[in-house]
Amino acid sequence: MPADHPPDPTDTPPAAPLTGTVTGDDLGREQRYLDHARAELARMRAKTEALRDNAIGGDKVSSEFLALTLHRRVQSLADDPTSTLFFGRLDLDHAAHGTERWYVGRRHINDDRGDPVVIDWRAELSTAFYRASHTAPMGVRRRRRFGVDKGRLTAYEDEHLADPTEGERRSAILQAEIERPRVGPMRDIVATIQPEQDEIVRSDLATSVCVQGAPGTGKTAVGLHRAAWLLYAHRDRLSRAGVLVVGPNRAFLDHIGAVLPALGEVEVHHTTAAALVGGTAARGVDATDTAVLKGDPRMAELLRRAVWSHVGTATEPLVVPRGARKWRVAAYLVADVLDELRERGVRYGAAGAMLPQRLAHLVLLAMERAGESPDDRVQDAVARSTVVRQYAASLWPAVDPKAVLHALWSDAGVLGRHAEGLLTSHEQRILLWDSPPRTRSATRWSPADLVLLDELADLIERTPSLGHVILDEAQDLSPMHLRAVGRRCSTGSATILGDIAQGTTPWATASWTESLEHLGKPEAVVEVLDRGFRVPAAVIAYAARLLPHMAPGLGVPESVRDHPGDLVIEHVDDRDLHAAVVTAVRAAIAQPGSVGVIAADSSVALLSKALSRNGIDHGTLGLDHGDVEHQVDLVPATVAKGLEFDRVVVVEPSAIAAAEPDERTGLRRLYVVLTRAVSGLHIVHSQPLPAPLVGD
Repeated sequence: MPADHPPDPTDTPPAAPLTGTVTGDDLGREQRYLDHARAELARMRAKTEALRDNAIGGDKVSSEFLALTLHRRVQSLADDPTSTLFFGRLDLDHAAHGTERWYVGRRHINDDRGDPVVIDWRAELSTAFYRASHTAPMGVRRRRRFGVDKGRLTAYEDEHLADPTEGERRSAILQAEIERPRVGPMRDIVATIQPEQDEIVRSDLATSVCVQGAPGTGKTAVGLHRAAWLLYAHRDRLSRAGVLVVGPNRAFLDHIGAVLPALGEVEVHHTTAAALVGGTAARGVDATDTAVLKGDPRMAELLRRAVWSHVGTATEPLVVPRGARKWRVAAYLVADVLDELRERGVRYGAAGAMLPQRLAHLVLLAMERAGESPDDRVQDAVARSTVVRQYAASLWPAVDPKAVLHALWSDAGVLGRHAEGLLTSHEQRILLWDSPPRTRSATRWSPADLVLLDELADLIERTPSLGHVILDEAQDLSPMHLRAVGRRCSTGSATILGDIAQGTTPWATASWTESLEHLGKPEAVVEVLDRGFRVPAAVIAYAARLLPHMAPGLGVPESVRDHPGDLVIEHVDDRDLHAAVVTAVRAAIAQPGSVGVIAADSSVALLSKALSRNGIDHGTLGLDHGDVEHQVDLVPATVAKGLEFDRVVVVEPSAIAAAEPDERTGLRRLYVVLTRAVSGLHIVHSQPLPAPLVGD
């Protein structure tokens, strides 16, 4: 049923302005309906809390599981009084019932009779709110958007899609919401999802989607909202199989961490790409050429050879004493079993676990040929016998991933044997340790080594698959790291997010075709987002000067912002650099919104001291932690990817670019840094700017 609401105050076009504060009775009735929705949500939460507090299952375990489930439900029903429970309204023409009215919000709310008060933005009916237009109204007579401030409705704006005299126009409320200053963590975009974004969000669970999006096109938000939609549409399946968000660093995860809970989804797990494979601490550092080689897809074959080389050769028969007799299995029959297990396509460990039963079956056949009638219990007893287990272990020994990798990197003979025809002698020398650690426990594994250890672990025992994985900034992962992510969704699907132009690692793949192949999702649909909602036109046009030099062929995103944004480029003497940064930050914090000060990693400590000396409270974002509670955040350039700030102060662009191993990677890093601003960009430099940025 449509929402229960007082008589429609807007049977005629409203006299209220499109934006600004409205005090008329029309808006008052909508506010009263919002109050009604809040009261119903509070009732739903109180009812669920009562069920949770009195949860009784069939046993203690069932009771605890029920209580936990209800606790999560209570969390999902939390109300944020600074926000609003609905942001739009649909008036639909219905042949049987006349006009139906539905309020679209962040979650479903019903009254005590079960009738909907607000429908979830993910419901099928809500699709029309995002996609209906004058040319394709989808049965919508009127679409209403609401302006909100601190949880109160301040304005509304109507589109009469059935009126042929009213043409397409840009929503002022929608534009104001897009350009609203950013403070704190990333927020949801349910009120501003665009038609092309909505199509990606609602892609079927079985479909893996790759989103190529320039800075500010909303690809991260689309990925998160896709996770929320999938959990809504496939709740039972994904609650069991799991959904995982993989981001580039901890600061990024802190930045996006509030989005899904705000949408009522509290069961989605987050991790960084490094932590995904980080069962062991990465304490070593590889040279760039070594790290690139360790990320090469040929490593998968090298490791496969190394693991399966542990399978022995049967040179002696298996002799099993049982009672007064000894049963003999010829070595050539054992060799056939080993060959069959190799060819089954199962993991090394699983095949090894099958071997005792295969050997016992051969013993059983020998018994039958001698006239005995053994059954399955006899075969199981033979398989568990000490003789068979020891014989099997001698041919198929247990393998430890760290031992395998340690042997490869520390022994030229071992590496050469497995790398024959695969790696050149020069590449083998690159991989070998100069001074091998005396013990495996003393090994200082590098981040690239951890990825290889993950590959080795999967060669031995299959990695469990999740239902869906959201991978952000995917363009930065090596082929081997992409394989590691792909293993986590081998039987599920994935949403891959990124921008080839923002690939800032030497091992980054060159195309999405290549990335998707390594991820194990070559069939994924590639969608392109090229309308920029976050980065203003002046800023994106300036940053786009770098594109021809670092990513030829990629188009410049189109900014749809009304405000072109502020762009200031300030050249100062080296002695005045920190003072100029302080002045720029003070000017930025005088306006509403968040402020990011981005500099080369090596400069962050000195800049932090300069800000502190001048009384500017700030947080410092790092690789292992995030801090999003300050208006001002100091951001190392290597951590900036995926973040956004209302105003950004960039310090010494040339130093940021020069910190990377090559020119192209340096320009890509700088491109990322320059496109973090939502409203204004202020560049402070004493060194000459990179050549592509010098001009008109």
